[in-house]
Amino acid sequence: MQEKERPAGSQSLFRGLLLIEILSNYPNGCPLAHLSTLAGLNKSTVHRLLQGLHSCGYVTPAPAAGSYRLTTKFVAVGQKVLSSLNIIHVAAPHLEALNIATGETINFSSREDDHAILIYKLEPTTGMLRTRAYIGQHMPLYSSAMGKIYMAFGHPDYVKTYWENHREQLLPLTCNTITELPAMYDELAQIRESRVAMDREENELGVSCIAAPVFDIHGRVSYAVSISLSTSRLGQIGENNLIEPLRETALAISSELGFIESDRAIS
Repeated sequence: MQEKERPAGSQSLFRGLLLIEILSNYPNGCPLAHLSTLAGLNKSTVHRLLQGLHSCGYVTPAPAAGSYRLTTKFVAVGQKVLSSLNIIHVAAPHLEALNIATGETINFSSREDDHAILIYKLEPTTGMLRTRAYIGQHMPLYSSAMGKIYMAFGHPDYVKTYWENHREQLLPLTCNTITELPAMYDELAQIRESRVAMDREENELGVSCIAAPVFDIHGRVSYAVSISLSTSRLGQIGENNLIEPLRETALAISSELGFIESDRAIS
């Protein structure tokens, strides 16, 4: 923000926030002289601001003489912010943009025990297919795109346990449903690599679905977003034309939850 855009009397506040941002890059502490240079402020001003932040418990002297670092009070504040987030409020604008961009049904789910539960849905704007899915619906993990996302990014031992506990429920809903554990392991490995899961008419003939994971600040996947459409329309549009905007939407929501994308390439 430029100086002329800042509210009157807020100079010290903005300078203090600037110091906080700089110190966040120095977990072991930053010397006062270096901090002054990075902030473009004289040492006396920086020292005065640091004393104020120290008195509030946000900054503390670091082990190295003349250095300062942030305190864990920021962790507590950050956790309160994260816990207050309403996931639908955060995700809805991104999901609505995806709905407009693709014209297809957009689904958003959360993980609940051994199911994916649909918590938000947008009907197609141009596509003709109206899916039978409804908000509050529990979807099996093994036969749904979003369900496979949760298995792929869950605990490594979870899939085997899930398979053993639900053996009698793992029915072939269509001829494409994966019901053999080795085949599912192969499927999940591909999902982890591409960060995209497919339901290729595994729940219902004629209906396909593409899903992507939503990561939180800890890198966990508690939510997933998907696009549902008829298989014939998917063939007309092409998977790649939907996968990219889907990934971008999932990543945008992840970023709002505090997730920082690594440098790992997504193939």
